Amino acid sequence: MKERKIKPMKDDSNKILREHLVELLKGGGAHAKFEDAVKDLSPELRGRRPSGFPHSPWMLLEHLRITQSDILEFSRNPKHVSPEWPEGYWPKDEKPPRTATWGESVKKFHADLNEMQKLVSNPETDLYAQISWGDGQTILREALLLADHNAYHVAQLVDVRRLLGVWPK
Repeated sequence: MKERKIKPMKDDSNKILREHLVELLKGGGAHAKFEDAVKDLSPELRGRRPSGFPHSPWMLLEHLRITQSDILEFSRNPKHVSPEWPEGYWPKDEKPPRTATWGESVKKFHADLNEMQKLVSNPETDLYAQISWGDGQTILREALLLADHNAYHVAQLVDVRRLLGVWPK
C-alpha cells in the first residue's frame, strides 16, 4: 500500500486544532467512550439483537471498524477502493463468527483510530488541502466525519446494551 505524500505546512499555527481533533477522535467529553461501550460484554450478548432494534452489538462494532478503516485508507491511500454502499459497510451476520473475532475487531478499531490520530496530529499534514484523489474532501473533513460517525454508532452500542440490560454495569 502506497501512502499519500504529505506536504508540510509552511507555518503550523494549527497545533490547538490538531489537539482538539485528536481529543474528538478519542471520544468522550460529551459522548460515550468506545472502550466503555465494548468492554465486558459477554460473548452470548455480542450477537443478540434486541427486539425492535436493527443491530446487534457485533453488527455495530464491525460497522464502526469497517467504516473507520475506509475513511482512514481513503485519507492516505490514492489506490484505496471503498466497499460497496451500504452492504460493504455492515457484517452479514448478527453474531461474530468466533469468540475471538470480537477482540480482534476491537484491536483493529483501536489501531486504525491511532493511525488517524497520528495523521491529524502530524504538523506536516495539511489539514485544509483537498485530497487529490477525492471530490473536494480534506483531512480535516475526514477527521470530523470519522469522529461524528463513531460518536453516533457508539451511542447506538450504549442503547443496545441498555436494551439488553447490561448498561450501566
